[in-house]
Amino acid sequence: MASGREIKTKIKSVQNTRKVTRALEMVSASKIRKAQDRMKASRPYARAMKQLISHLAQANPEFQHPYLLERKDVKRVGYIVVSSDRGLAGGLNNNMFRKLLVDIRKWHEQGVEVDIVTIGQKATVFFRRIKVNMVASVTHLGDTPHVEQLIGVIKTMLDSYDANNVQRVFLCYNDFVNTMLQRATFDQLLPLPPAEQQLAKHAWDYIYEPDAQTVLEHVMTRYIESLVYQAVMENVASEHAARMVAMKSASDNANKLIGTLNLVYNKARQAAITQEISEIVGGAAAV
Repeated sequence: MASGREIKTKIKSVQNTRKVTRALEMVSASKIRKAQDRMKASRPYARAMKQLISHLAQANPEFQHPYLLERKDVKRVGYIVVSSDRGLAGGLNNNMFRKLLVDIRKWHEQGVEVDIVTIGQKATVFFRRIKVNMVASVTHLGDTPHVEQLIGVIKTMLDSYDANNVQRVFLCYNDFVNTMLQRATFDQLLPLPPAEQQLAKHAWDYIYEPDAQTVLEHVMTRYIESLVYQAVMENVASEHAARMVAMKSASDNANKLIGTLNLVYNKARQAAITQEISEIVGGAAAV
């Protein structure tokens, strides 16, 4: 059995750790409300963009935008992976990475190459360690990311798609369901998935000014940017929720461990006292 001094050192160490986990829990609890408000404020715009593109996909225009056309011969696909910049968020990032690795392995088995664009420090560090072609990255977006910070990495993937270097583009992020549940989500960005196109074409079309190609190029780019930005906002809210839950669990475990160590310390102290009394009684009897 460890000595009383060693046990007291362990108790002090766990108490210091509990202070840190409680502080991180309170910080995330204070930030999650603002993150949720920003996430909910951006949802209507992203939803309206989806409805607009879905409506455009049902029209029968003279100009067919490349983002709406399915490419049959798939030789390379691209992933835009959204993660957090900081850790201590439980399995938030690792769960998504494991799910993504399964998808990447399936593409490789079909002879399809994979390009990765990362948003967030955790994804950047993770995919640098494995043999995946990472073409662009952006980190340290903070708790209030802006679209301007994302345009560079988005354009990298869009340019690759326009040049037919990749034939499909997917978006990976953690969807915020509630404080206790964050779901790893994979959405197909390009080409527009059949669910959005609804496989229904009509004879009508919009009147475009100055022309259909110019307008659709602008609208489709804004559509992709809005989806990626919304994914980043969802991921920020998920990060704070996951960290708050993880730190609360860590604080609870620290409390249990402190209680166990106190019990061990009291037993060790009682054993030491009993031994001292036995020695005194033994010495007195010998005299």
